[in-house]
Amino acid sequence: MNKRENLLAIFRREPFEWLPAEFNLCPSLEEEYKRRTGSHLPYQEYFEMPWRNAPDIQIPFDKNRYLPYYPDLKPGSTIDLWGVAHELGSEAAKHMTYLRSPLRGIDSLQEIMAYPLPDFRGGDASSQKASVEAIHARGLAACGNMQTTIWETAWYIRGMEDLMMDMMSEDPIAEYILDAVTEQSVCRAVSYARAGADFLFLGDDIGMQRTPMMSTELYCQWLKPRLARVIRAAREVNPNILIAYHSCGHATPFLPHLIEAGVDILNPVQPESMDFREIYREFGGKLSFHGTIGTQSTMPFGTPEEVKAKVREHMEIASSFGGLLPAPTHLLEPEVPWENILAYVQACREYPVKK
Repeated sequence: MNKRENLLAIFRREPFEWLPAEFNLCPSLEEEYKRRTGSHLPYQEYFEMPWRNAPDIQIPFDKNRYLPYYPDLKPGSTIDLWGVAHELGSEAAKHMTYLRSPLRGIDSLQEIMAYPLPDFRGGDASSQKASVEAIHARGLAACGNMQTTIWETAWYIRGMEDLMMDMMSEDPIAEYILDAVTEQSVCRAVSYARAGADFLFLGDDIGMQRTPMMSTELYCQWLKPRLARVIRAAREVNPNILIAYHSCGHATPFLPHLIEAGVDILNPVQPESMDFREIYREFGGKLSFHGTIGTQSTMPFGTPEEVKAKVREHMEIASSFGGLLPAPTHLLEPEVPWENILAYVQACREYPVKK
């Protein structure tokens, strides 16, 4: 098996040959990686990670059309493709930003509809297929990374409190914004599927640390049908495309609905918020999992031996059905010791796969 075949076997709960490592480093840990290894390779190459992201549809971007929404924007801030502003974080957390929602506080549907959303439908997707083929030629899986698929993108634009109120009061503003974002996600998902991506990485945080972010009733009314539409559109092009879904926090009540919507892989199963043993006992034959190694607990504060033990423990939990790629549950932050990262990689490489 090459890396692509091995990864897809894991996600499909089929026999696999080795356990790959996968993680994301914050900027300060990227510098630590370079210092520790002396390598000029991207760390994804150095640690032989099994997938790469295919490029998104390319569309023109003019941030000037969003400046009227931010009369007091701080110097050094950036504006993303959706017109959402990001003000710089502290010196201690430069990779974190303060998010500014351009449509917060606007109550007129007409003004909301006049907001210049990006339009992927007329974008340039000409490089996608060749990029996917190049990724496959290296023996790697190709991912269409579309996290913040519907809910998060919509509330980034509108503001969480405002969008929650729109949904709960069944204001037409909620329907317009969620439909508009969904339409763009459908376009992107279809394009990735046509290009031959092996899996889509969708996701919206719908859990908080200890509770769901909203009721299942609200989720099923507003978000589940739209997520299902995105997945259905991709599978109409490629019935075999895998669907990964990311949500931090306590997402347990939503899992049956994610399965019904067509999700194959759940990320990250944050152990500070969800019990992997319980989750696997109930959903192990219906979902595969990516994550489970805590970035609020084990990775920053455990010993190297505790990191290794957690990888082994979770693989043992998943031994009945398979379907686990153990990985840190989120970006590795500056407080994570380098020794713990190496311990995680070593635990994966030394895991005794049953032939």
